[in-house]
Amino acid sequence: MPMDHIERALASNRADYCEIRLERRITTRIIYHGRRLETVSTVVNEGGIVRALSSDGGWGMSTFNSLDDLTTRVEQAHASARLVPRREIHLASHPVIVDVAPASPALDGEGITLEQQHDLANRYNGILLGYPQIVDTQAAYIDQHITLTYANSEGTRIIEERPMAMVSLSATARDGTNVQRAGDGTSSADGYPAMLQLDDLARRVATRATDLLSAQTVVGGVYPVICDPRLAGVFVHEAFGHLSEADFVYANPQARDMMVLGRRFGRENLNIIDDGSLPGQRGTLRYDDEGTPPQRTPLVERGILVGRLHSRETAAAMGEAPTGNARATDFRFPPIVRMTNTYIEPQDASFEEMIADIDLGVYACDAIGGQTMLETFSFSAGHGYMIRQGQLAEMVRDVVLAGNLFSTLANIDAIGSDLAFSRSGSCGKGQGGGLPVGIGAPHIRIQDVAMGGRQA
Repeated sequence: MPMDHIERALASNRADYCEIRLERRITTRIIYHGRRLETVSTVVNEGGIVRALSSDGGWGMSTFNSLDDLTTRVEQAHASARLVPRREIHLASHPVIVDVAPASPALDGEGITLEQQHDLANRYNGILLGYPQIVDTQAAYIDQHITLTYANSEGTRIIEERPMAMVSLSATARDGTNVQRAGDGTSSADGYPAMLQLDDLARRVATRATDLLSAQTVVGGVYPVICDPRLAGVFVHEAFGHLSEADFVYANPQARDMMVLGRRFGRENLNIIDDGSLPGQRGTLRYDDEGTPPQRTPLVERGILVGRLHSRETAAAMGEAPTGNARATDFRFPPIVRMTNTYIEPQDASFEEMIADIDLGVYACDAIGGQTMLETFSFSAGHGYMIRQGQLAEMVRDVVLAGNLFSTLANIDAIGSDLAFSRSGSCGKGQGGGLPVGIGAPHIRIQDVAMGGRQA
C-alpha cells in the first residue's frame, strides 16, 4: 500500500498516539511425511493492525485483512482505546526514523522454482529414509518473505523486508516396541542457496535416532553436567531470558523481587546478552515492531544482573531505555516484549578441559522440551553421553535436568570458547509459536545438577 494512504489515515487520528503496522507475507511450504508428499503450498497473507493510545482510557486496537479504508480502522482503534478502563500508560521517547530496509541485494530468489524447492525437500527425506530402522520421517522446506510497513503519529516511517528460508528434519527409528526420535533444522535470511548443503545434517538426524535405540536410560542422581551449545542456549532462553522480559517483571511482584538489578546470579565468568543486531542470526532484524532499532543489551555482566528487555511502554514504566525488543508474531497481535538473539558469552575453556577432571558425569546434548515456573525449571535433552574418568562413554537417553535457576547459574564453573547459535529456534510467548529467535551458547559445565532417570 502506498505510504500516502497511511499518511492520510494517520492525519485523521484523534488519539494521543497511533501506529499502523501492515504486513505482506508470502510463504511456500513443502513437507514430506514418510514417503508421502503431504504439503505443497504458496500462501500470500496480507493484513494489518492499528494501535491507538488514549489518555482517558488505554490501548485500543483494530486488526484487519483488507487494507482498504485505513481511516476507519484508525477510528475503530481510537474508539476502543477510550472504552477501556483508564490506565496510566506512557511511552519512552524515541527518535523519529524514516527508512527503507530492503533484503540483501545478494538475495535473489526470483529464479528459484517450486520444483527446485520440492527436489531439495525430497532429497533430504530420501537420506532419512535410507536408514533401515527409520520408520517415519518429516522433511520440510519453508521459504518466507515478509514485507512490513510501519508508521506512527510521531513521524516514524519504516519499510522493512524480512526473508527467511528454513529446513526442518526429523526421523523416527523403531526396534520392536522401542521407538526413538531425533530432529534438527536450520534457517537463513540468505534463502534457498543457504539450504543446499544439508546432506550431513540429514545423516546426523537419522544416525542419532538409530543410535538411541540401543541407548540406556540414564541413572538418576546428582552429577556434574556439560551442556552442549544447543541445550545451554535453550536453557538460557527459557529459564533466564523470559525472566528478563520487562513486561513479565513489571506485572509480577514475585519476579520484581527476584530480578533486582545488581543482584548476583553467577560467577565472574558469566555474561548473558540479548542482541537483535547480530549479523546473520535468526532473531536479527533492523527494527522491532514499534520502529525501535534492536541493540546489544547486556543482561548479566560478570555474574551480576545489569539489564532487562523493553518495549517503549515498559521502558517508560520502569524509568529505563527502550531496547528494541517489542515484537509480534504477526499482524494479528500487538507487539510485546520478546527476545531476539539471546546467548551466553564465550570464555576460554576447552571441551577437553571441562571433561578432564569429571570422574562420573553426563554430557547432555540437544533439547526436546521443558518447562519453567519462575526460578524452577525442568529440561529434557535430546540425548546424552556418560562421562567416566574424564572420557566420553556410552550414549544415554531420557536425560532430564531439573533444579533452581539461581543455584544452577551459580554452579556454572566453566564456559567454553565455542559459541554457536541454533538456527531453528522459535518462541511462542503469549501469541502462539513461530517468532524467530536466536538461541546461543558455548559448552558450559554445571556442578551438582539433579537428573531424573532409572534406578541403578
